This record gives sequence, structure tokens and C-alpha cells, in this order.
Amino acid sequence: MQIFKLSRKSLGIPYGIFLILFVVLPLLVLFYFAFTNGQGHFTLANLSDFFTDPNTLGTLFYSFAVALVTTALCLLLAYPAAYFLATSSLKQKEVLLLLFIMPMWINFSLRITALKEILTVIEGNLARYPFANAVVGMTYDFLPFMILPIYNTISRLDPSLIEAAKDLGANERHAFLKVTLPLSMPGVISGIAMVFLPAMTNYVVLDMLYNSTYIMGSLIGSYFSAYNWHGGSMIALILLAIIILFTILTGTDQDDRASGTGGALL
Repeated sequence: MQIFKLSRKSLGIPYGIFLILFVVLPLLVLFYFAFTNGQGHFTLANLSDFFTDPNTLGTLFYSFAVALVTTALCLLLAYPAAYFLATSSLKQKEVLLLLFIMPMWINFSLRITALKEILTVIEGNLARYPFANAVVGMTYDFLPFMILPIYNTISRLDPSLIEAAKDLGANERHAFLKVTLPLSMPGVISGIAMVFLPAMTNYVVLDMLYNSTYIMGSLIGSYFSAYNWHGGSMIALILLAIIILFTILTGTDQDDRASGTGGALL
């Protein structure tokens, strides 16, 4: 029986169909509604409304603030944990890493509901601290996404680099600052991208914590709920442009850091 052989192009057909149906076509619909009015005529009014409406700009800055604080807090918590797990000589350190990953296996609604009960016991009325609750909820949800890339990067570092630095007279602190920290930057940047971007749009956490404030995701949802598809599509398109720009900048920065670190080591 002759085995049917598929070419590489044939194997890529299902993936191409998927991209067309679930990426290209939705983007075309998004562009259509973003640059048209209720009569289907081309307009830039939706774009100008975004940059002239104080509510949308305020929501954008608030989303940036929530994402920035959440990312900083995740980084402060994740880096020491990832560094300890990656450099520890404990035989069961994989088990400790598993403890950080296990919350991701539990249903998202159950995790946030449990966190809501804890915050209710601590604070009483959750509406009193909307920004703090948003940051705590986002940090709790996205912390594993910061730990894993940093842990993977540090665990793959060549131990001989640290030994060479110490042989040249560096103490533990200098070896960390001059070798480990620069070489772990790709993992740090990857973790920042995996936390910062979703934290700008994950309005479900805010809704479940009885947070009445808006971030970009909830603002887009409110526009579509009010059947203002044109305004909602424009906000989604602007947010997409911000995400693409952020991804490009972090990717370029990661390449520059990697090449710079390699040159310094050489």
C-alpha cells in the first residue's frame, strides 16, 4: 500500500483556512465598522471621537495605570521566586514550581470568586478600593505568566558563566548584576508582555470583584452592548495598534539586550 505523502504547502492549507476565517475576516469587519458610520459611509469621526472624548482617554490612562502597577508587582514577586527555584539545589524544586502553576489548572471563575471572598473578609466593602482590588486580582491571575518565562531563562543559563565571574573577582551580588540579570532579560521582557497586555483588557476580574471602574476591555464591551459597533470597533482597532506597537518595541529591545549582553561577555 502506497503511503500518501503531503507536501509542506498541503500541510499548511488547514492553517491558512483558519487564519482567513478567524483572523483576516474578523479584522476586515473590524476595519469596516471602525471607518464607517451608521449609513455605511466612510468617516474618520470615530477616530476623532476617541481622542476628543475625555471618557475614552481617561479609560485608556486608567487601563495603562492598572496594567503598569500589575506588571511591576508581578515582576517584584516573580523574579525572586523564579531565581530561587532556578538556582536552588533542592531536589524537589520542580514540585515548588508546580505549586505556582497549579492555580492555572483551576477554573478562572472559581479562583477569582475565592479571591473575592478573601478580599471581602479583609476590606468589607470591595467598592471602597477599586484600583487596589483590580491590581490584586490581576496580579493573582497573571503571576504564573511572569514566573514561568523568567524561570525558564535563568534555569538555562550556563553555570560556568557565574563561576568565571567569581574567578575574576566578582562577589555574589556583582555576579548577579553583571551576568545573571542581563542574561535573564529576555525572560523578563517576555513575562512583561504576557502580563501587561492582558491586564489592559481583562475586565472580567473587575466585574467579579464588584469594581465599577472601566478598563479598555469593559469600555469596548459597553459600546457593543449599546449597539455602537462603529465606536467599539474603532476603540478595539486602536487597542490592537497599541498592542502591536508594544510587541514590536519589546521584541526589538529583547534582541538588542541579547546582542549587547553577548558582546559584553565576549
